[in-house]
Amino acid sequence: MQETWEELQNRCCSCTRCGLCSTRHHVVFGVGNPQAKVMFVGEGPGENEDLQGEPFVGRAGQLLDKLLAAVDLDRHENIYIANIVKCRPPHNRDPLPEEQEACIGWLREQTRRIRPRIIVCLGRIAAQRLYKPDIRITREHGIFEEKGGILFMSTLHPAALLRNPAQKPAAFDDFIRLRQKMEELGLR
Repeated sequence: MQETWEELQNRCCSCTRCGLCSTRHHVVFGVGNPQAKVMFVGEGPGENEDLQGEPFVGRAGQLLDKLLAAVDLDRHENIYIANIVKCRPPHNRDPLPEEQEACIGWLREQTRRIRPRIIVCLGRIAAQRLYKPDIRITREHGIFEEKGGILFMSTLHPAALLRNPAQKPAAFDDFIRLRQKMEELGLR
């Protein structure tokens, strides 16, 4: 018998595969439409996400929502948002390779079920893990690359944009490219 989406989420929420489980408040499974053709993937939850159990809900999430709205996308309607790791690394540090490895199976299963046509990697960590280990995010964002029948694109992480607002126009251009690619593929 096939496991339901809710059963997968429940299994993930009780995961103890790595040490991050000992300090979490919530597992941040993901949010959005599980039938979406576009998926966004970040590196891991921050403090606000850990407290609320939803990805990208702090200041970076508010910026992400504005970028999404500018291209007629909405986290609750036509995309799905997840992370490489589902529990917050202490002090918002980058997830360690062994934490990523322990958790990546959950993201793979989400991706297998959602079957997105496009995955947008939010930041360097997600892009390195999912499709291009040697990516130079500040030079290669906004470029689509195919891997395993899925188009991947990376963009600057919303938290990085808050630290360096001068990069916001470049990230906005990435979202415009995403909208154009979705139109080209008939995903709108």
